Amino acid sequence: MKSSHFLLPALVASLLAAPVAQAHSSTDLTSSPTAPAKKPAGITRIDPTFWWVGMKNPKLQLLVHGPGIASSTASLRYEGVTLDGTQKLESPNYLVVNLTISPTAKPGQLKLEFKGAKNFSYSYELKARSTPGDKTQVQGLSTQDFIYFLMPDRFSNGDPKNDYIKGMKAPAAARDSMYSRHGGDLKGIVNHFDYFKTLGATALWLTPIVENDQPKASYHGYALTDYYTVDRRYGTNEEYRTFVRNAHQNGLKVVQDVVLNHMGSESYLFRDQPAKDWFHQWPTFTRSSFRDAAFNDPHGSQYDRKLFGEGWFDTTMPDLNQSNPLVATYVIQNNLWWVENTGIDAYRIDTYSYSDRNFLMQWGQALLDEYPQLGMFGETWVQGTAQQAYFARNILPSTDGFKSNLPGVTDFQLQYAINEALTKDAGWTEGISKLYYTLHDDWLYENPMRNVVFLDNHDMSRFYSVIGEDFAKYKMGLAWLLTTRGIPQLYYGTEVLMKNFSNPDGKVREDFPGGFPGDKKNLFTSRSGQEAEAFDYVSKLANYRRTHEFLHAGKLMQFIPDQGVYTYFRYSDVGTVMVMMNSNKEEKTVDMARFAERLNGFSSGVEVTTGAAIADLKTVKIPGRTAWVVELKK
Repeated sequence: MKSSHFLLPALVASLLAAPVAQAHSSTDLTSSPTAPAKKPAGITRIDPTFWWVGMKNPKLQLLVHGPGIASSTASLRYEGVTLDGTQKLESPNYLVVNLTISPTAKPGQLKLEFKGAKNFSYSYELKARSTPGDKTQVQGLSTQDFIYFLMPDRFSNGDPKNDYIKGMKAPAAARDSMYSRHGGDLKGIVNHFDYFKTLGATALWLTPIVENDQPKASYHGYALTDYYTVDRRYGTNEEYRTFVRNAHQNGLKVVQDVVLNHMGSESYLFRDQPAKDWFHQWPTFTRSSFRDAAFNDPHGSQYDRKLFGEGWFDTTMPDLNQSNPLVATYVIQNNLWWVENTGIDAYRIDTYSYSDRNFLMQWGQALLDEYPQLGMFGETWVQGTAQQAYFARNILPSTDGFKSNLPGVTDFQLQYAINEALTKDAGWTEGISKLYYTLHDDWLYENPMRNVVFLDNHDMSRFYSVIGEDFAKYKMGLAWLLTTRGIPQLYYGTEVLMKNFSNPDGKVREDFPGGFPGDKKNLFTSRSGQEAEAFDYVSKLANYRRTHEFLHAGKLMQFIPDQGVYTYFRYSDVGTVMVMMNSNKEEKTVDMARFAERLNGFSSGVEVTTGAAIADLKTVKIPGRTAWVVELKK
């Protein structure tokens, strides 16, 4: 999710959050949090809501919330658990309780005693860990995966009972409004597991599933209001756990979308702020510049760095101050909690580049220490491969103290390149040549194979519209997506030619046809014409990719494009695929002699998607606007 020159400001406000400023965020942002009226001592909640024994990091920070709780003293008596102390915050309604859980501690109910104006106790659960040794949990991501990216609210309504949730600020689904909830849920996704498997997808990335109890435009999930609760309009926490388990049983991994940079203004943490320094405060509402280059520009100004990193994403998205150690620990523990509690396989990190740099290193290390197999890739909507590589594990020398430990990123540079390749004429560096030169910069990464490649997403105009609804170009783009290096990601509906532009009305987030009662078309079950051809093309190539190691994990060798024809190979000891892309309108004759180092030992080939034989590898004639995916034969 990003606001930038790619999206008009008015659209950004409507897509990302309610366009009406909240009192906390747009008036006086420097004032101290307002404490509610005094109430009898008690506990509203404790975060994390429960924890586990046997975690590698024995430290646990509990954020206790309740009226006047700061005036209480805390104590406990539990074998293997020690109280390291408590900490008061600016708000009288919070108390930080620090614990150490030794390796000898057993699961059970830990009784926390609080003494103050009133004495009371709280039973805090310590659970047994669920993931160690279980290979069906936290599987990570690999180049064998093909990620299907969807917005739960817009995909399929499987449980009409959660279309209206009494007590929520936007309780009802309203499909006639683009910015309201439409009713999609977890059950709707489960109902289409077979669809994903037929398509060839191996992983599902859902936009955030945590509660977004905002009064307007909360369907996208990026303005969370409760870190520990699944949004009830999608289902319950237990239903999400079941969802992950069922996905794994169906051969599908789960990628959870997580927001580190900000939250929703209706969160209890913002409405009753623990302390002023939990958020970046401004005299009046100040939006981020969205200029990530300011942060690591060696000639940059402190003004630009502050505006980018501490400005708010939107009026209803308070910006977290992750340089506060308490905030950093709160967020890290939450992300550990979701992995351990559900067994998810990977995190996609929203607005990764906006967060505090030291926090990002701390966050990544904490998760990988506990779950070394966990997949992680960050949204890096930036300009230039060097800037993108800065946020992934790379070979760049650290000049500002930041050394990323993030395994991979969303590869926007290649997304720019494939769109240029299919919309501009070939030139020395332009058009199809842009793909070559972008991949040339892979030397900057520790391992570019971990990057997630894509054609479009929920913030962009849909790929099919960008290329002018040209079906030949569509097939070229999908052929490239499923044969280039990295982990491919497909935005929902691309496989059935869903279209539209991000400006002016944001219809890139329309409902999947057939996912909702009353839909006139059902593209899950009934496809015809080019919609059927598109689905079959993706399915055939994706399933071929999944079952052929030399394609999804083999080395890549590319040749400089010549006369608008770009040729590359994916290969290993067990096989070779040649991909040839002709970006010209007209047929091209290609002398294959310059590819001899990869063609050596092969005499023919078979085009994977059509089954057509290529008997002569000395000279070929490739039609205009065509991509061939050829398995070479000896």
